[in-house]
Amino acid sequence: MHTPATNSIGKHNNVRKANRGNNEELAKLLRNDISGTTIIDQSVESIGFSNNSVSEYPDNIYPEPAFRESVEDATQRRLLNRHVQFIAISGVIGTALFVAIGKPLYRGGPGSLLLAFILWCVPILCITVSTAEMVCFLPISSPFLRLANKCVDNSMAMMASWNFWVLECVQIPLEIVSVNTIIQYWTDNYSPAFPLLIQVLLYLLISFCAVKYYGELEFWLASFKIILAIGLFCFTFFTILGANPKHDRYGFRNFSESPFKTYFPNGNTSSGDMYGYFHGFANCLIQASFTMAGGEYISMLAGEVKLPREVLPKAFKQVFYRLTIIFIGSCICVGLICSPNDKNLTASINEARPGAGSSPYVIAMNNLGIRIVPDIVNGGLITAAFSAGNAYTYCSSRTLYGMALDGYAPKIFTTCTKNGVPLYAVGVSLLWAVLSLLQLNSNSAIVLNWLINLVTASQLINFVNLCIIYLFFRKAYLLQKDSLPELPFKSWGQPFTAYFGLFSALIMTFVQGYTVFYSNLWTFRDFLFCYFMVFLDIGLYIYCKIFQGPDEFKSPENVDFATDLKEIEAHELNNSFDDFKHFHA
Repeated sequence: MHTPATNSIGKHNNVRKANRGNNEELAKLLRNDISGTTIIDQSVESIGFSNNSVSEYPDNIYPEPAFRESVEDATQRRLLNRHVQFIAISGVIGTALFVAIGKPLYRGGPGSLLLAFILWCVPILCITVSTAEMVCFLPISSPFLRLANKCVDNSMAMMASWNFWVLECVQIPLEIVSVNTIIQYWTDNYSPAFPLLIQVLLYLLISFCAVKYYGELEFWLASFKIILAIGLFCFTFFTILGANPKHDRYGFRNFSESPFKTYFPNGNTSSGDMYGYFHGFANCLIQASFTMAGGEYISMLAGEVKLPREVLPKAFKQVFYRLTIIFIGSCICVGLICSPNDKNLTASINEARPGAGSSPYVIAMNNLGIRIVPDIVNGGLITAAFSAGNAYTYCSSRTLYGMALDGYAPKIFTTCTKNGVPLYAVGVSLLWAVLSLLQLNSNSAIVLNWLINLVTASQLINFVNLCIIYLFFRKAYLLQKDSLPELPFKSWGQPFTAYFGLFSALIMTFVQGYTVFYSNLWTFRDFLFCYFMVFLDIGLYIYCKIFQGPDEFKSPENVDFATDLKEIEAHELNNSFDDFKHFHA
């Protein structure tokens, strides 16, 4: 935790000497800075004391922290367990789960789609538990990115930070374009710049609210997504049993029609069915690698969670299970309600039909003669896309804030409002929204595909980075564990779990854009969107390693965990949580 204070260090020393037995006076002095302004929730916590009488502790128990010059340099710990879980879910569930899932269904069939998502759950689980172990241990702002600086080297920290920031920022215009394609389900008689402007302004207004209000809003927006998913699950269950206007009890008819389909990306069918089935499955697996995320969204909340070492371990477990159920459940549902050979699905993919028009759910509703509900689903999809973009705005701004704290971005991005909002970081992250203007000169569905390719590569690289950072963290922790508190979250099978996640993500990083190498499909533009981030990240790492001065790998014995852990522990003790009390025993 990064605790601000506007008072000088000398003033705090005087407070400690003069008020050793008087908590009320101590808190009063600490809450007021030189100009008389108020610092909320920064009483005794700002110098490391709990709410108990200060006289309980010797002078050397709570060391003086490095005070910042202004209160406007830190976020605030206000998020509760329900906020964390729903914001994390919101950042993962977007239109891809309800709309883009139709493309792999069409190309690979429901069997390949379901198998691919189940298979990709395994590396995602490995990456998630590895991330959870290190983030729950050191829940600071941008935790895994700053652990790269602590445990690996500066070049890795720089590369991982910029890659993750780009990953989050690119998804802002992705969701803005998604909203536009959804609106086009009703009409396209408007300028795409209009919804862009409205969304950016709303994201800006929401981001400038105190984090607890942002958490509440995102809690309800994420709730709508979950309600939408549950509603579509119920729709599937009842309609396959015959509860539809046609009274058609179709059961598993659509699923069994073509469970595995052949797909030839270059149009050459002479290579045989086996290659066709492989390409169909590969397309489904690539979609799964884009749609399913690990624990990075929970991680970015770590610096603003009220009781991080109590809340985060639960959140990592619960969010993974809930998302897995939603993802696998969605694959089963679209396979049951919509045939991969459906003429409307085929037309929507080949013609890049906008919005909900390409959603297997909406296609099924239209096939069954169901009215009004498709429009309700379309409205729900707008909420889902808007909420996801809002979550990406939050994560990207906090990433940039964490980068600035470690010196990988200009220090101005550490500036926060009195509500703990990183003002300039939010503004710069939202500038990426202008990428959505690409749709003014191209079909919005085509632009959406470009952005998906860019995001997929960046996300897979981030998975690789997470596993590498964890392996270095684990080595440092094991060497120092006798002098450190126990792990709040313990993963299993390490380090093999992390290695499996690492190699799975690494392989998929190069596989995800393989179709661009077919001679009749080659375009430099498509190649750039698929692999640009790979070359950029490798180049950035090499540049930093060679030209940014000596950058040796950090010695695991000398990694400093204690400084941040003492601040976190002091904050938790101040909020009556002492399960991991170690330094202040």
